[in-house]
Amino acid sequence: MSDVRYLIELTDPKTHVFKLTLTVAAPAALQRFSLPAWIPGSYLLREFARHLSGLKAEQAGQALALEQLDKANWQVACSPEIPLLLSYQVYAFDSSVRAAFLDASRGFFNGTGLCLRVHGREQAVHSIEFGQLPPAWQVATAMAQAPDGRYQAADYDELVDHPFELGQFWTGQFSAGGLPHKIVVSGALPVFDAERLLADAQRICAAQLDFWHGPATSRDSALPFEAYTFFLNAVEDGYGGLEHRASTALIAPRRDLPRLGQVEVSDGYVRLLGLISHEYFHSWNVKRLKPADFAELDYAQENYTELLWFFEGFTSYYDELMLLRCGLIDEARYLKLLATSYNGVLATPGRKVQSLAQSSFDTWIKYYRPDENSPNSTISYYGKGALLALALDLSLRGAAASPSSLDELMRGLWRRSHAGLRTGARGAISEADVLAVITELGGSALAQQFQQWVHGTDDLPLPQLFERFAVQLRADKPTLAQRLGLRVTESGAGSCASTIVKQVLQGSAALAGGLCAGDELLACNGWRLRRLEDAALTLAPTTLRLSFLVARDQRLLSLDVEMSAAGPVDGSEPVLMSLAEKVPPAAVGLRKAWLAG
Repeated sequence: MSDVRYLIELTDPKTHVFKLTLTVAAPAALQRFSLPAWIPGSYLLREFARHLSGLKAEQAGQALALEQLDKANWQVACSPEIPLLLSYQVYAFDSSVRAAFLDASRGFFNGTGLCLRVHGREQAVHSIEFGQLPPAWQVATAMAQAPDGRYQAADYDELVDHPFELGQFWTGQFSAGGLPHKIVVSGALPVFDAERLLADAQRICAAQLDFWHGPATSRDSALPFEAYTFFLNAVEDGYGGLEHRASTALIAPRRDLPRLGQVEVSDGYVRLLGLISHEYFHSWNVKRLKPADFAELDYAQENYTELLWFFEGFTSYYDELMLLRCGLIDEARYLKLLATSYNGVLATPGRKVQSLAQSSFDTWIKYYRPDENSPNSTISYYGKGALLALALDLSLRGAAASPSSLDELMRGLWRRSHAGLRTGARGAISEADVLAVITELGGSALAQQFQQWVHGTDDLPLPQLFERFAVQLRADKPTLAQRLGLRVTESGAGSCASTIVKQVLQGSAALAGGLCAGDELLACNGWRLRRLEDAALTLAPTTLRLSFLVARDQRLLSLDVEMSAAGPVDGSEPVLMSLAEKVPPAAVGLRKAWLAG
């Protein structure tokens, strides 16, 4: 019998309300409770307590007085010898992977959004049971199920690290590395090719298990989980994932799922496979290897670290590389994806303002709250972090004296700090730990250079590194938006089409011409605009001037934008990547070793 028990009831799902009864077998004389303000893996205070209501306490059928201490903390005076019951409701209508959702067709939740934390009892056994579910509804979770039917966790941290999917959904299974894996899909279209998704996910998981531990017959360390579950919510529009210790919650457009009879691998499906690869890689890199700052989590406030460039950025580097290594995409497609990431970072002026360490530390107030100025003042620790991993990998592999690789660095960190451990605070690493392994593999000069890359704002020397690996960079034709230095939102069609300026980049022609976020671009050079690219059709052969008719705060403005013949500013010209031909065999060997792993 667990010490802390949650009964979850869905009495009327269409109201979007979960009803909970929390039983504490042996409460403190003055028992305190709280609901987390954030969920690990998503670094923003989401204030889950705003959805909690109707909190009541009782012992032996007698109501007790509850005192609210602040927005997410309560306490109650009670008898330690008698079980304490708390009842409350949680409104759930957030379809993202980070919170909770309930309607007449589906339920989903993370424990951080529903389960009050019992202070002083965090290390006790916790359990979840459900009241009567709607007809034909199922329950899916990676949490262990006890003989009495309850879902049971060793402590509160484990309890909130297992999401639950409720409803009628498709489930498939496969084995990778000798371990059982499950995929749970909700909301897919009837043409969904389930067998193809299972087969492709199996290849990703097998490749990553081999990456971290070697072949099953010769593994030198224990695996981080005994079974794994992917939860995929297929929707009209949405994308993202959140890692957990033995599962991940994913959301993706249902049009991106593979379809029966579809031979080609669409860009949307490749993006979904990259998401699966990314979140599965997190089973090692962030769930076990983790920032030392996260050794003990504080659910009530921000948990700062400067290392998200490693845990998110390096994971982003490997997600698509693993698709290549397991044969789901070819080299040309991988380089196309890599060029997209490279161009995205170069097209962000904020890369010259904010370092990767600063980007990681400021994630709580900046990354999840983007605004019209974000590209000018910030850089993504995902995007540039992935390029940082690439630069380090190529530097290690290209070393003349004793070549190594980022693969060896990742496995070395795992072996040193976490081999064989499933739970606990071990596996926490610092920047000093990363630098120590870089020094061991590539020398002190590379470690010092790497530290400058992390804490500085200079561009990474990727063009020079690519030369040694026979990867050719060629200038690509910039889009009109890139030439202008604009990011826009386009919607509608025909007479209902509209183009709204979302962001204006520093140093751009658009900024010099007076355009600003929120402007609606109505016409250019006397012609009605349907899409931004149509403005290029209104240019006379001898001019680079675009005269825009703009709607701003109900006023009509005429603004002239003079484009540069040289294209985008600040070295942000887009490039194409391809395999160089007629190069020395040594370069081809380096490239093959990098791409094949």
